[in-house]
Amino acid sequence: MLKSMTKFHLVLWLMVSSISTLFAADLPTGLGDIKGLKHPSANLYSAGQPQAESFTALAQAGIRHVINLRPPAETPDFNEAAIATQQNMAYYNIPISGTEDLTRDNVNLLDRVLSNIGDEKTLLHCSSSNRVGALMALRAAWKNGVSIEQAILEGERHGLTKLQPAVIRILSEQ
Repeated sequence: MLKSMTKFHLVLWLMVSSISTLFAADLPTGLGDIKGLKHPSANLYSAGQPQAESFTALAQAGIRHVINLRPPAETPDFNEAAIATQQNMAYYNIPISGTEDLTRDNVNLLDRVLSNIGDEKTLLHCSSSNRVGALMALRAAWKNGVSIEQAILEGERHGLTKLQPAVIRILSEQ
C-alpha cells in the first residue's frame, strides 16, 4: 500500500499519523473504560459502545454530540439517547448493520451531521469502531477525493479493521 505513495503523500501521511498520535495521547481522564476509544482529530472521538456510566465522563470531557452507528436491533440494555440527552449531549443515530449499509446515502448523511456539528466535540461510535472507520474511509474517498490507500489509512485511524476488504471493494467498484 505505501509503495504506491509519492514522497509528498508519504510525508503527509507521516504528519497526519504524528498528529493523530498526539491526539490519542491526549485522551481526557475518566474515558479509559470506553472500548477502542480513539481521538483521530481535534474534536472527534471514535469508539466502540460506551457503557451507560461513561456518558457522564464524556459530558465532563466536553463531548456535546453522540453519533451512534448501531441499528436498533443492537441497542444495549439502556436507553442511550435518553442518557446522552440527560447529559446535555445531542444524540444522532445512523444505523449501519453491515456492508449493505456502507452506501453513499449513509456517508452523505454522516457528512451532513458532522458538517452541522462543526467544531464541537463529538463521539462517533458503533460496537467496536470498525463501522466508524469504514464510514470515515468512504467519506474520505467520496467527499474529500483521496485515494483508496489514503482512505483506508483514514479509516484505520478511526477504527477500521474487519470491514477493510469490503471498503476496498466498494471503492474499487466506483
